[in-house]
Amino acid sequence: MSITQRSVRLSALAAATLIALSSSFAVSAADRVHLATVQPNGGNQQFIVKYRDASRAGEATLQGRLDRAASTSGLLNSAASRGRGKGLGLQRLRRMATGAEVVRADRKLDRTEAETLMRQIAADPNVEYVEVDRLRRPLMTPNDTHYANYLWGMQSGTGGAKFNQAWDSADGEGVVVAVIDTGIVPHVDLDANILPGYDFISNSFVSRDGNGRDSDPTDEGDWNNATECDDLIGQDIDAADSSWHGTHVAGTVAAVGNNNKGVIGGAYKAKVVPVRVLGRCGGFDSDISDAIIWASGGSVPGVPDNPNPVEVINMSLGGGGACPTSYQNAINGAVGRGSTVVAAAGNDNVNVSQATPANCANVISVAATNKSGGRASYSNYGSLIDVAAPGGDYPDCTTLIVSTGNTGDTTQASGEYYKCSAGTSMAAPHVSALVALMQSVAPAPLTPAQVESTLKSTARALPGSCSGGCGAGIINARAAVDAVAGSSGGGNAAQTYSNGTDYTINDYATVESPIAVSGRSGNGPASATIAVDIRHTYKGDLKVDLVAPDGSVYNLHNRSGGSANDIIGSYTKNLSSEALNGTWKLRVNDNYAGDTGYINSWSIAF
Repeated sequence: MSITQRSVRLSALAAATLIALSSSFAVSAADRVHLATVQPNGGNQQFIVKYRDASRAGEATLQGRLDRAASTSGLLNSAASRGRGKGLGLQRLRRMATGAEVVRADRKLDRTEAETLMRQIAADPNVEYVEVDRLRRPLMTPNDTHYANYLWGMQSGTGGAKFNQAWDSADGEGVVVAVIDTGIVPHVDLDANILPGYDFISNSFVSRDGNGRDSDPTDEGDWNNATECDDLIGQDIDAADSSWHGTHVAGTVAAVGNNNKGVIGGAYKAKVVPVRVLGRCGGFDSDISDAIIWASGGSVPGVPDNPNPVEVINMSLGGGGACPTSYQNAINGAVGRGSTVVAAAGNDNVNVSQATPANCANVISVAATNKSGGRASYSNYGSLIDVAAPGGDYPDCTTLIVSTGNTGDTTQASGEYYKCSAGTSMAAPHVSALVALMQSVAPAPLTPAQVESTLKSTARALPGSCSGGCGAGIINARAAVDAVAGSSGGGNAAQTYSNGTDYTINDYATVESPIAVSGRSGNGPASATIAVDIRHTYKGDLKVDLVAPDGSVYNLHNRSGGSANDIIGSYTKNLSSEALNGTWKLRVNDNYAGDTGYINSWSIAF
């Protein structure tokens, strides 16, 4: 072997050794960046940096290292500088007892920016670790007297929805929830969070208050004997005491918290608008539909507008059958106005496709779980379930859902009383409360589509069993609130655009309903939601397309369904290649004679 050959061989060996050392350093550097400490909500401004040689290096040396890391990170001192302005500044504040340095940036950094800066700091081999110096607060442990022993659904145990972990950063303040139910009775643990509501019961027998619709949503009691409902609904039902159902539901949503009394609501600083639609023997679809419209800020003939349009509508009610057109129209309108509609799945242990309004389009359908995290024995199930939430199950109040109530068997009694119940009626208000928490911390109002997507993406798998389908899992309040708090607001926050004008669909004709979008930037999302309400006999005649501003066509319905009537539902399409701004169109083509109809309404959320 010649000297030259040996020299080359040694050089190659040295290079290989260098590569190996470099790879080892890269892994080590990644380990030194504690990304789990980064806050998703953009509050990253102070950091802890531990240098191996800090005791030997002077303050000027350490500050110089920080200056170089800030400079090479490419970050600017203003997020809005967009390539102009000074670079981000980093200032060493002091040395901790552990030997680490406390460092502060001259502005708050979002998640991506913080991670970039931390990696740049850790690129210095003298850095032992770098992490965010997070601001902590006292943990919120409610002093409500029934919290510890009974409110398992609010806690972080096996079957809980982890509201206790979310309360450190969200309480629902500023958000309004409608409880469409039996009305409300006075309760010391609830009164402070009740706004003016309305009584939509138009039948005086059902209402018991001696008149029709009025501005008093007081629950007059929904008791009945074994025969009096026959003339009204065509069948006898079992005698029953008053349920005070609406008061129980409202308490789960927004009972006052930390007042040394009873229970705490999931969104204990939110407000509730009580809307009375259920009385003796039940309630009519016509009243319920009007109540949905009114609660969401729509107009109802003969009724003053709701002065507090709601972000969330809770519907812990229902019955069998397909979704009535009256419901679907009202729900579509509410969603178009920005209200999220939450519906109990029903308590018959059947597929939710047989239960309404949980089987309507554009609702969040909620199954009930027990304390062990499995599907409650009574809860409906199926592919239409979106999420599950604590609804309780027997044998006693430690496994049921405890909330505000009343002791009266028929008419209301005075006094402070709490009641334990089970049902998907109890599960739904857990979800409504979580939606209120989410809206209270969102940088910009969330659309119903965003709410549903976040609830599903942050839900956790049921620790117990669920035969038949329980949606994405049990809601996780902490994860949902964190996800929303870290989302970006501003001009490109998702919005819902609607067109409620009727467009006639004639035989052998094509009609288009336009929606103009402006003031946005960038392209659409990978999962945009298009809600459609088309009234037409024999829907097999129809082809329905979404037409983008550039003329691209996305098919929604292609002459399927035969003789069935109407196309009412939601579709998801990937619009990531389409610019948001411009005129979007819903195009409907009828290619057969004998059946006509109209586009009632449609909306697109992105």
